[in-house]
Amino acid sequence: MAIHLLGLTSNELAQLAVSLGEREFRGRQIARWLYKRNANTIPEMTDLPSNFRARLENESILYRAQILAEDKSEDGTAKYLLELEDGLTTESVLLPYEDRVSVCISSQVGCAAGCVFCATALCGFSRNLSTGEIVDQVLTLQAQTSRRISHVVYMGMGEPLLNYDNIIKSMRILNDEMGISMRHITLSTIGITPRIRRLAGEKLQITLAISLHAPNDELRRTIMPLTARYPLKGLVAACREYADLTHRRITFEYLLIRGLNDSPSHAGQLARLLRGLLCNVNLIPYNMVEELGFKRPSPAQVKMFRSILEGAGVTVTQRVERGHSISAACGQLRRREQVTQYGAVNGNS
Repeated sequence: MAIHLLGLTSNELAQLAVSLGEREFRGRQIARWLYKRNANTIPEMTDLPSNFRARLENESILYRAQILAEDKSEDGTAKYLLELEDGLTTESVLLPYEDRVSVCISSQVGCAAGCVFCATALCGFSRNLSTGEIVDQVLTLQAQTSRRISHVVYMGMGEPLLNYDNIIKSMRILNDEMGISMRHITLSTIGITPRIRRLAGEKLQITLAISLHAPNDELRRTIMPLTARYPLKGLVAACREYADLTHRRITFEYLLIRGLNDSPSHAGQLARLLRGLLCNVNLIPYNMVEELGFKRPSPAQVKMFRSILEGAGVTVTQRVERGHSISAACGQLRRREQVTQYGAVNGNS
């Protein structure tokens, strides 16, 4: 069976080279072509002997995602729909800022969490992305900008901690092979409690972001069905363990939806839930998905919610909003393309 080159580390590529009759350093050359020079094909690797390149083409696969659709916003945000080797699609977003360039990448094709406010949930779940497919998103978007990508956020389609092994390996490749600092990598999860404890044991210096979106279990399992398996008491306890082991501040993301989770009572409950935890709360006014019917709170409501949290001693940030004009929320571009091509889409896609 042919081996996919993307997703292999320098050491694994060195072992592959040896298995094909070459010396180990040839594998490290392949790694440089993949992760430093962003090669699209094996023939591009011109410092490899021609007979070795020929063997590589016979014994391995270098597949790069194809850009099927692209939306660009006036603020520079660009969203891409990427076609994978099996024809399925996923999304990635390029986010240029004055001081850095970030990318938001996906961990799965679709998502099984079923969050009622998310466009990805409308598309169903197909499969996990491989390590190579995850890393390829960063490489593909790097080819779209002349500036170096310095920050990566796992906040795209899918629940990263349900694809744990591939996510961890992809982070190590981004760090070891591509030079992206672990401190510039953020992983966002709905809160898979056992996996958070496992992640703490890795002692990676990444930022852990918890998609909270509700301050009590009753509301949370209503809008995020999968969280019924992971009650808030256990989740917060796991987050305390994570902060103690890694000494890293946890971000709790809170999507403000008008009339659903944005009342003074909700703010008070949230402050009590997080009391004493090394964390900050990132408030995110809802990025509307027309089919779902939820609405953004008014600026005054957001300000009120924030003031209650800050009055209780909670550190609060508010996400700089990007890409409204291009439907940059997770799953919206993929959903739009599906509806355009096929009409209404049901189930997995």
